[in-house]
Amino acid sequence: MGYKYVRNIFFGYVIIIIFGGLFLSLPICHKGELPFIDAIFTSASATCVTGLIVTSTSDNFTLLGEITILLLIQCGGIGYMTLVIIFYIFIRNRLTINEKRAMKESLDLPDLHVSSFVRKILLIVLVIELIGAIFLSIGFYEKYPLTDSIWYGIFHSISAFNNAGFSLFPNSLMDFQNNTLVLTIISCLVISGGLGYFVLIEIYENRKISKRFSIHTRIMIYGTIFLIIFGMILFLSIEWNNKDTFGNMSFYQKLLNSFFLSINFRTSGFNSIDIGALKDSSLFFSSLFMMIGGGQGSTAGGMKITTVAVLIITVIYILKESNQQPNIFRRTIDQKLINKALAIIMCSSFFVLFTALILIETQKLPLLKTLFEVVSAFGTVGVSTGNGGILSFSQQFDTFGKAIIIILMLAGRLGVFAFGLALVGKAKTKHFKYPTGRIII
Repeated sequence: MGYKYVRNIFFGYVIIIIFGGLFLSLPICHKGELPFIDAIFTSASATCVTGLIVTSTSDNFTLLGEITILLLIQCGGIGYMTLVIIFYIFIRNRLTINEKRAMKESLDLPDLHVSSFVRKILLIVLVIELIGAIFLSIGFYEKYPLTDSIWYGIFHSISAFNNAGFSLFPNSLMDFQNNTLVLTIISCLVISGGLGYFVLIEIYENRKISKRFSIHTRIMIYGTIFLIIFGMILFLSIEWNNKDTFGNMSFYQKLLNSFFLSINFRTSGFNSIDIGALKDSSLFFSSLFMMIGGGQGSTAGGMKITTVAVLIITVIYILKESNQQPNIFRRTIDQKLINKALAIIMCSSFFVLFTALILIETQKLPLLKTLFEVVSAFGTVGVSTGNGGILSFSQQFDTFGKAIIIILMLAGRLGVFAFGLALVGKAKTKHFKYPTGRIII
């Protein structure tokens, strides 16, 4: 991982967040009072495709403000480096080696074949978001005029595919908890964005011969299916008789909303029920789902499905005391990959717990709700127990608390390794190695 390129990407996101906040602060972008920290928070939440809100998107922003938020979501989801490369491709055909390396770091590409990959990304994004916008516009047309339905369809399609969770409805999608079309399309968009560009491109290119899928794509597909089904079963078993969530729903509505909840709790911030009414056990397990997140090189955050899968496979082989190296699909997992997965999980867990401790002590708010908000910010998920109204729990934080959440969202978007590298720098290369020491564990 090149320090120079990671640092440039880090400062690029910071600059976009600041400029986005400044623009949202303009009177033409908002209605009434908008503190600057709330403008920066909204800009960071959109750029980091999180979805936590401290001011109502629909009530407090003008149409220009909503368009600005949407552009920040698209920029953050697809990656601002991708947009820069697209611009370069249009004005000239060839990229310099430094531009290719920067793009490789930004999207975790396996090689430097950047131009063709970016063109494929652009095509996939446009096609999926367009299809999503059309179907959502049809779904919203049942309740709203045609022009409003089209705008709502476009906004929510882009927000869903980029796993941002921003909604133009005050209570997110709670008014559509019985609308199969809207919830299904939103879910499909969230899943598509959470799988990652590599997986989407590979699925399309090998759509007739699934055996050609790479190990990464197989893990992502099987892992996503498992987490969705497991989440559904978990939420149904816990919330089945909860009158404030699933209790008063029909059997079909419970299945539909548990499916929607399981998907959005892991990567996006949409909700069709009152998150604040969930039982503590649901909130606890939801935090674990949010920490796992989506796929590498996707619009989702978290530690990533492949990272957790690698560590689980390794633990299984250690417990079995196998004489084989950890492997999956008849392919050995490289030891460096195992070390990296362990480091990501350890660093992410420590970072989340440490920042949660700071907020608990400084904000004097309930532990579980504060921890839930911290995990949601780091996982760039955006679901929240709420402030008692339509805003996120973060709305109750002071300026310092909101700044901590902004840092968490940025760290979650960049990845804990890249974020740490951008802040502390890279260690100097040493051309010697110490002798092996024996430690009893």
